[in-house]
Amino acid sequence: MVVRWLVAVVAGLVAVVAVPVPQRAWAAPCLGAKPVVSAVPAELKAYAPARLAGLATGAGVRVAVVDSGVDVRHPQLRGHVAAGRDFLRNEFAGRRDCVGHGTGVAGIIAAGADAGSGVQGLAPGATIVPVRVSEQQDIDETAATSSGGSAQTFAEGIRWAAGPGRAQVINISLVMPQESTAVRLAIADAVAAGVIVVAAAGNDGPEAGVVYPAAFPGVIGVGAVGADGLRASYSQVGAHVDVVAFGDRVTVASPVAGHQVVQGTSFAAPFVTATVALLKQRFPRESAEQITRRLLRSVDPAPGGARSDEYGYGLLNPYRALTEEAGPVVAAAPVSHAAPRRVSDASEWVRAGWFAAGGAGLAVLAGVVAVVVGRGRRRGWRAGHDRMPG
Repeated sequence: MVVRWLVAVVAGLVAVVAVPVPQRAWAAPCLGAKPVVSAVPAELKAYAPARLAGLATGAGVRVAVVDSGVDVRHPQLRGHVAAGRDFLRNEFAGRRDCVGHGTGVAGIIAAGADAGSGVQGLAPGATIVPVRVSEQQDIDETAATSSGGSAQTFAEGIRWAAGPGRAQVINISLVMPQESTAVRLAIADAVAAGVIVVAAAGNDGPEAGVVYPAAFPGVIGVGAVGADGLRASYSQVGAHVDVVAFGDRVTVASPVAGHQVVQGTSFAAPFVTATVALLKQRFPRESAEQITRRLLRSVDPAPGGARSDEYGYGLLNPYRALTEEAGPVVAAAPVSHAAPRRVSDASEWVRAGWFAAGGAGLAVLAGVVAVVVGRGRRRGWRAGHDRMPG
């Protein structure tokens, strides 16, 4: 009898080990500490967070990360993460992250500078509010599993972020292939309350069509480009894409400590979210609509022209968003995604090409930005004097 029981137990264990568990490319189960990346990643050479810090740091701005949680143990996130909510497991107030997705997103937004690493967030003064709703990138309309919440859970997380969570900006790097009434209404209420919502455009390629919540009215949808300034092959296209940002092979914070290299529109969206946080601090009297207009009119031009389903209005340029007063005004903001929109830009010749034909290297991009800034200063751009808190 004992032998038979042992055989059954061993057979069960073998079965468990032998059954493959599908994993996303961006995460393995319960990630631990990774090596620290000492070099400055290419995307941060372009966005230059140290330069942005002389204008704004996002201080005083609360940013909800509706995701897989945020690991508060990471040295660069300590002191940057408030208590949130865990709608999936009801643990740690959302301040733990098994798969690393939410931690990576939060690090792009608000990771503090570290003397031993070139990796940091664009808005290190912002406060991250973690809202854990899923450990998967895709949210199903009705089904809820141990690792993925339902659309109803997703909606509850968004409502909590915009309400008790007191978020001024919400980053959503999760997607839904189908529309959900509960999520749509939660987004609508958040937007009506003046919260700026930024969402990933999806990673299933140009044939996949629109995804939600990026396609809901009022949401800023973000696609991904590589270091050459061209759309990443997996980045979905459509009227829900309003802007693109670097998302291909970017370096992010890993749970516990260290960094990992990832890709996806999930990681392009938080660069836009961080820029919104900087704008919220720098222009505190401006409405959500005015901040959104400022963001979209400051982008660098894309191969698709003034507006395309591949690139939206163009490539995110945080420095221009913070410094440029003049510029074309987009048709409406928050964006509606009802139909393609165009921007009239009489001064487009000033906008140097991060999207130059053939794809420019980052060194060329940095040089072009320097030229743009020089011209802007001669036109009288005004820089703020906010300081990074010590």
